Amino acid sequence: MRKTIIAGNWKMNKTPSEAADLAAAIAKITDFQCEVVICPPFVDLFYAKRAIEGTAVKLGAQNCHWAESGAFTGEISADMLIEAGCEYVIIGHSERRQYFGETDETVNRRTKAALAKGLKVILCVGELKEEREAGTTESVIERQVRLGLKDLTAEEMANVVIAYEPVWAIGTGLTATSEQAEEVCKFIRSLIAELFGAGTAEETTIQYGGSMNAKNAAELLAMPDIDGGLIGGAALKPEDFAVIIAAGSAK
Repeated sequence: MRKTIIAGNWKMNKTPSEAADLAAAIAKITDFQCEVVICPPFVDLFYAKRAIEGTAVKLGAQNCHWAESGAFTGEISADMLIEAGCEYVIIGHSERRQYFGETDETVNRRTKAALAKGLKVILCVGELKEEREAGTTESVIERQVRLGLKDLTAEEMANVVIAYEPVWAIGTGLTATSEQAEEVCKFIRSLIAELFGAGTAEETTIQYGGSMNAKNAAELLAMPDIDGGLIGGAALKPEDFAVIIAAGSAK
């Protein structure tokens, strides 16, 4: 049985004191049967970690550099994240690709560096609106998956989660239908089977992101190849996040 994972990507939201309050509210959600992860901004990690101490909630970060240290102003290393208490890290989010020059190559380098240090990677893939309208969704996703996972082993894939986030559905209020999301997640699983074998594909958690919320989570998570969610705005509202966690627990 592959793991259902509900992860909250807080993006650039919450000061340290606000993060402590939000993490504490999420820590009070104790009735869940899935993996729950919160990914605050870097400056909030210490405060969030302290708030979830002793609970089953896991801590993640939003990015990780490929170098262990060096002249990379504004970046953060895997060792730093681990010492801060992180178990997970998001890599390749569309906002990193769109605004900060991430490429499939740098995503791959970051992924390999994080895995080498023992972090679990949530690797994001997704197509632009014009790519979907042009009918190139599968070719875009295939490129991102193949290059993002380049040179990884089947053993390393045990610590990789794939998050399918159609870019046109992130922060727009638009959401892929459950059928559209399932179609792409199933395609991703077929690519993993081709690259690493059917067994690895069956064990790999594939999340859906892109405006998953309290109203649509149950329908999306009912799809056979959607194993969780990477949640944006709804992760900042404990009551909504709790509903999504409940839907994940019911899967």
